[in-house]
Amino acid sequence: MAEKKGFRAKAQKFGSYLSGMIMPNIGAFIAWGIITALFIPDGWFPNEQLAALNDPMITYLLPLLIGFTGGRMVHDLRGGVVGATATMGVIVGADIPMFLGAMIMGPLAGYIMKKIDQKFQDKVKSGFEMLYNNFSAGILAAILAVIAVLGIGPLVEGLNNALAAGVDAIIAAGLLPLANIIIEPAKILFLNNAINHGILGPIGIEQATETGKSILFLLEANPGPGLGILLAFAIFGTGMSKSSASGAAIIQFFGGIHEIYFPYVLMKPTLILAAIAGGVSGVFTFSLFDVGTVATVSPGSIFALFALTPQGNYLGMALGVIVAAVVSFVIAAFILKTSKTDADDLAEATGQMEEMKGKESSVSANLTQDAEEETFEQANEEVEEKSAEEVDKVIFACDAGMGSSAMGSSLLKNKFKKADIDTYVTNTAINEIPDDADIVVTHKDLTDRAKAKLPTAEHISVENFLNSPKYDELVERLKK
Repeated sequence: MAEKKGFRAKAQKFGSYLSGMIMPNIGAFIAWGIITALFIPDGWFPNEQLAALNDPMITYLLPLLIGFTGGRMVHDLRGGVVGATATMGVIVGADIPMFLGAMIMGPLAGYIMKKIDQKFQDKVKSGFEMLYNNFSAGILAAILAVIAVLGIGPLVEGLNNALAAGVDAIIAAGLLPLANIIIEPAKILFLNNAINHGILGPIGIEQATETGKSILFLLEANPGPGLGILLAFAIFGTGMSKSSASGAAIIQFFGGIHEIYFPYVLMKPTLILAAIAGGVSGVFTFSLFDVGTVATVSPGSIFALFALTPQGNYLGMALGVIVAAVVSFVIAAFILKTSKTDADDLAEATGQMEEMKGKESSVSANLTQDAEEETFEQANEEVEEKSAEEVDKVIFACDAGMGSSAMGSSLLKNKFKKADIDTYVTNTAINEIPDDADIVVTHKDLTDRAKAKLPTAEHISVENFLNSPKYDELVERLKK
């Protein structure tokens, strides 16, 4: 049992790291997808000049962004610069888009640069710091770029081709829908990032460059299975699960935050059958109508789904979502009608989810509004509370800087606005906390990492990002 938990924790950490490289660059992926959908010969508004953006973006821009982000996560800007340069090596050393190569070379280059700096930076004579900084990074980047061209690029291309061949064989055999037997349980266990960004995304992008779309982008992003389960709870659930399900369905379907339905499945584990059946039936429908999207769908919102759907695929896309929702709804309804659900089960399942994830889900406040927040120590003992005059910037930080921290940031902005407090509030990934942050708000399990990143700031730990009394305390303090 301990070994299984250890493997799951490592897989979650790996998925979180992949997400940290991909999520900050999703805007660039969407930009590429929109340009592809609009201006390629089969697009809505074919334009040869504008379509010329397609290949350079997919070949150079996107891998370089990933490589830079991966290097920066490990060793700040120096790691990012070396990571991007090393990534250029795998781009030149292969004939396919090098997303897997970028995910390898970016962090690897940042790590090596970090180790070199730890060994030599303190030994540099005064006045030679700039010389060391520039030449150490330049020499390492050049060496890694050459190694990448000659060795790593061809190796990763071979690996990518093998994975792509395997996926093509599964698609040709008509077995792709069965992939959801693995994907749906993986989502519930928060392993979806490792699968989505580590395997499906890179292969899907390669397919999209050849055919203009890929069904692989839909395997994890389809909001249908989760919607069906939540609608079943809204009609046949009891207690808190019934009253909260309709609001959760809106957030999941339109906002694209799939994790909001995970506690419902954990509350009644047999509901994983509904999620699997919905996922399988949805992918089968997508395959039947030969639909796909032009780029990674993130977040998995119905709006994002259709925004990245190419011309002529809308009917099949709609049917795939509807079929998945109907199938999961029918099975979930049957399970709920034939079993007893305790009103308190949802809070217990939410706690289960938080334990698996390693931190409380950003959506748990919506599900357990009446639960009291646990008491724990303020994370920062050595930095005193800052006065209103000292606070110019408040930062919310989480793993990827996109989900829970974005919602917490939005909530505090509204509280500040109502209290007429003119203080800058934003969200970011924990590895990208700015040096001029005065207050950093994190989940209690991430506070130590945030303190290591910026020990000079005041750190506030919260039990969840959407329902913490610490916000009101901060508002009262800054009002004074």
